[in-house]
Amino acid sequence: NLCEPCIVVWGETGAIFTFGRTSFANNVPSKFWLKNDHPKHMSCGGEHSAVITENGRLLMFGGNTWGQLGLRIKPSARKPTSVKALKSEKVKLAACGRDHTIVCTFHGSVYSAGSNQDGQLGLGHCDKSTYFHLLRPFCDWAPIKMLSAGCNTSAALTEDGRLFMWGDNSVGQIAFGDEGFAAEPREVHVGEAVIWVSCGYKHSAFVTVYGRLYTFGESANGRLGLQKEQLANHRVPQQVQGVLGHVTRVCCGGEHTVVLTEKNVYTFGRGQYGQLGHGTFLFEVHLPKALQHFCNSKVRHIACGENHTAVVTDSGLLYTFGDGRHGKLGLGEENFINQFSPTLCTRFLQYAVQSVSCGGHHMLVLATPRPAESQEVVFTKIIFKNKFINPTPPSPLSALSARARHRDRVRPFKLLLSF
Repeated sequence: NLCEPCIVVWGETGAIFTFGRTSFANNVPSKFWLKNDHPKHMSCGGEHSAVITENGRLLMFGGNTWGQLGLRIKPSARKPTSVKALKSEKVKLAACGRDHTIVCTFHGSVYSAGSNQDGQLGLGHCDKSTYFHLLRPFCDWAPIKMLSAGCNTSAALTEDGRLFMWGDNSVGQIAFGDEGFAAEPREVHVGEAVIWVSCGYKHSAFVTVYGRLYTFGESANGRLGLQKEQLANHRVPQQVQGVLGHVTRVCCGGEHTVVLTEKNVYTFGRGQYGQLGHGTFLFEVHLPKALQHFCNSKVRHIACGENHTAVVTDSGLLYTFGDGRHGKLGLGEENFINQFSPTLCTRFLQYAVQSVSCGGHHMLVLATPRPAESQEVVFTKIIFKNKFINPTPPSPLSALSARARHRDRVRPFKLLLSF
């Protein structure tokens, strides 16, 4: 899940901001409004993104080299484009992989489009598709709770806790033993209900109803967080022992993993760009390590891109760290520097961030305006925690460089879109 420019969808129910490299506005934060609708769900892929609206419309934009936008022969989409083929159905969920997309409707139908060399579309073959194909029913019509997509893998989680996976299994990332791939959804028998699943580029993870974390797939660089004696069985889901407390969420990036418990955030794996958040001297962590920055904070959301990470606190503050290329961390108009520790996105002090999605080179943020009195409370807490001197709350999008302001005068920055 990857990066495009900054998109804003205004309204009382929230706006979507995007940062990074996109077909819409490369390396420049930008924004747009959706007319008579609001964003409810979003996902970032390698070079593309998906937004689902309150009315169940699916909007796609970004690269389309493999047909991952589901818009047939269109090479790319410079602005969010409604998928007309799914107009008759209300879309519930979407997951963008590196080069493919899977979606689920409220009727329980699952569709897929894009790259398919390892069967990640779940269609029973390995031919790519430039438009959304309907998958054959695979979960007895049980309501689907969650979708996830990785490099060449896909996963679906049902409301009753059953996990289905398909696609590339070259290193065991969909947990089907020594088989090379699965071209159709197949159930992963866990033994207890699953409440969360995440597919990375070559590894995967899930969380059970008892708060246990399991990982499987490529084990290099410590991304599975397993003990040495467990690594030989990396093709089989194994419980991660080094996380204290009840795990609630997990997110797999390109080569790293982020875990959320009721009291802390853990990271492990490869961190040469700073995506682990443990400072400049830890480029690789083989066992789960808690992020000290969030030890006394309540966190409600985590997200991983290929080489960057985002964390949202209960108070709606956004922190990012990792690869800063293309400005995908959202830390400033021209701040493309890698961040090795969690860094506050000050542009969102006047907003309450609801959720975030990270991709290969971009990030999408869903946020709502924060009441003035709430801004003062939040900023006071930030001052106390960081011991700022004479702070001045920054305006989230107005503090642009002179060059950026000149560019905005030359090229309009905001779009009003209706579909």
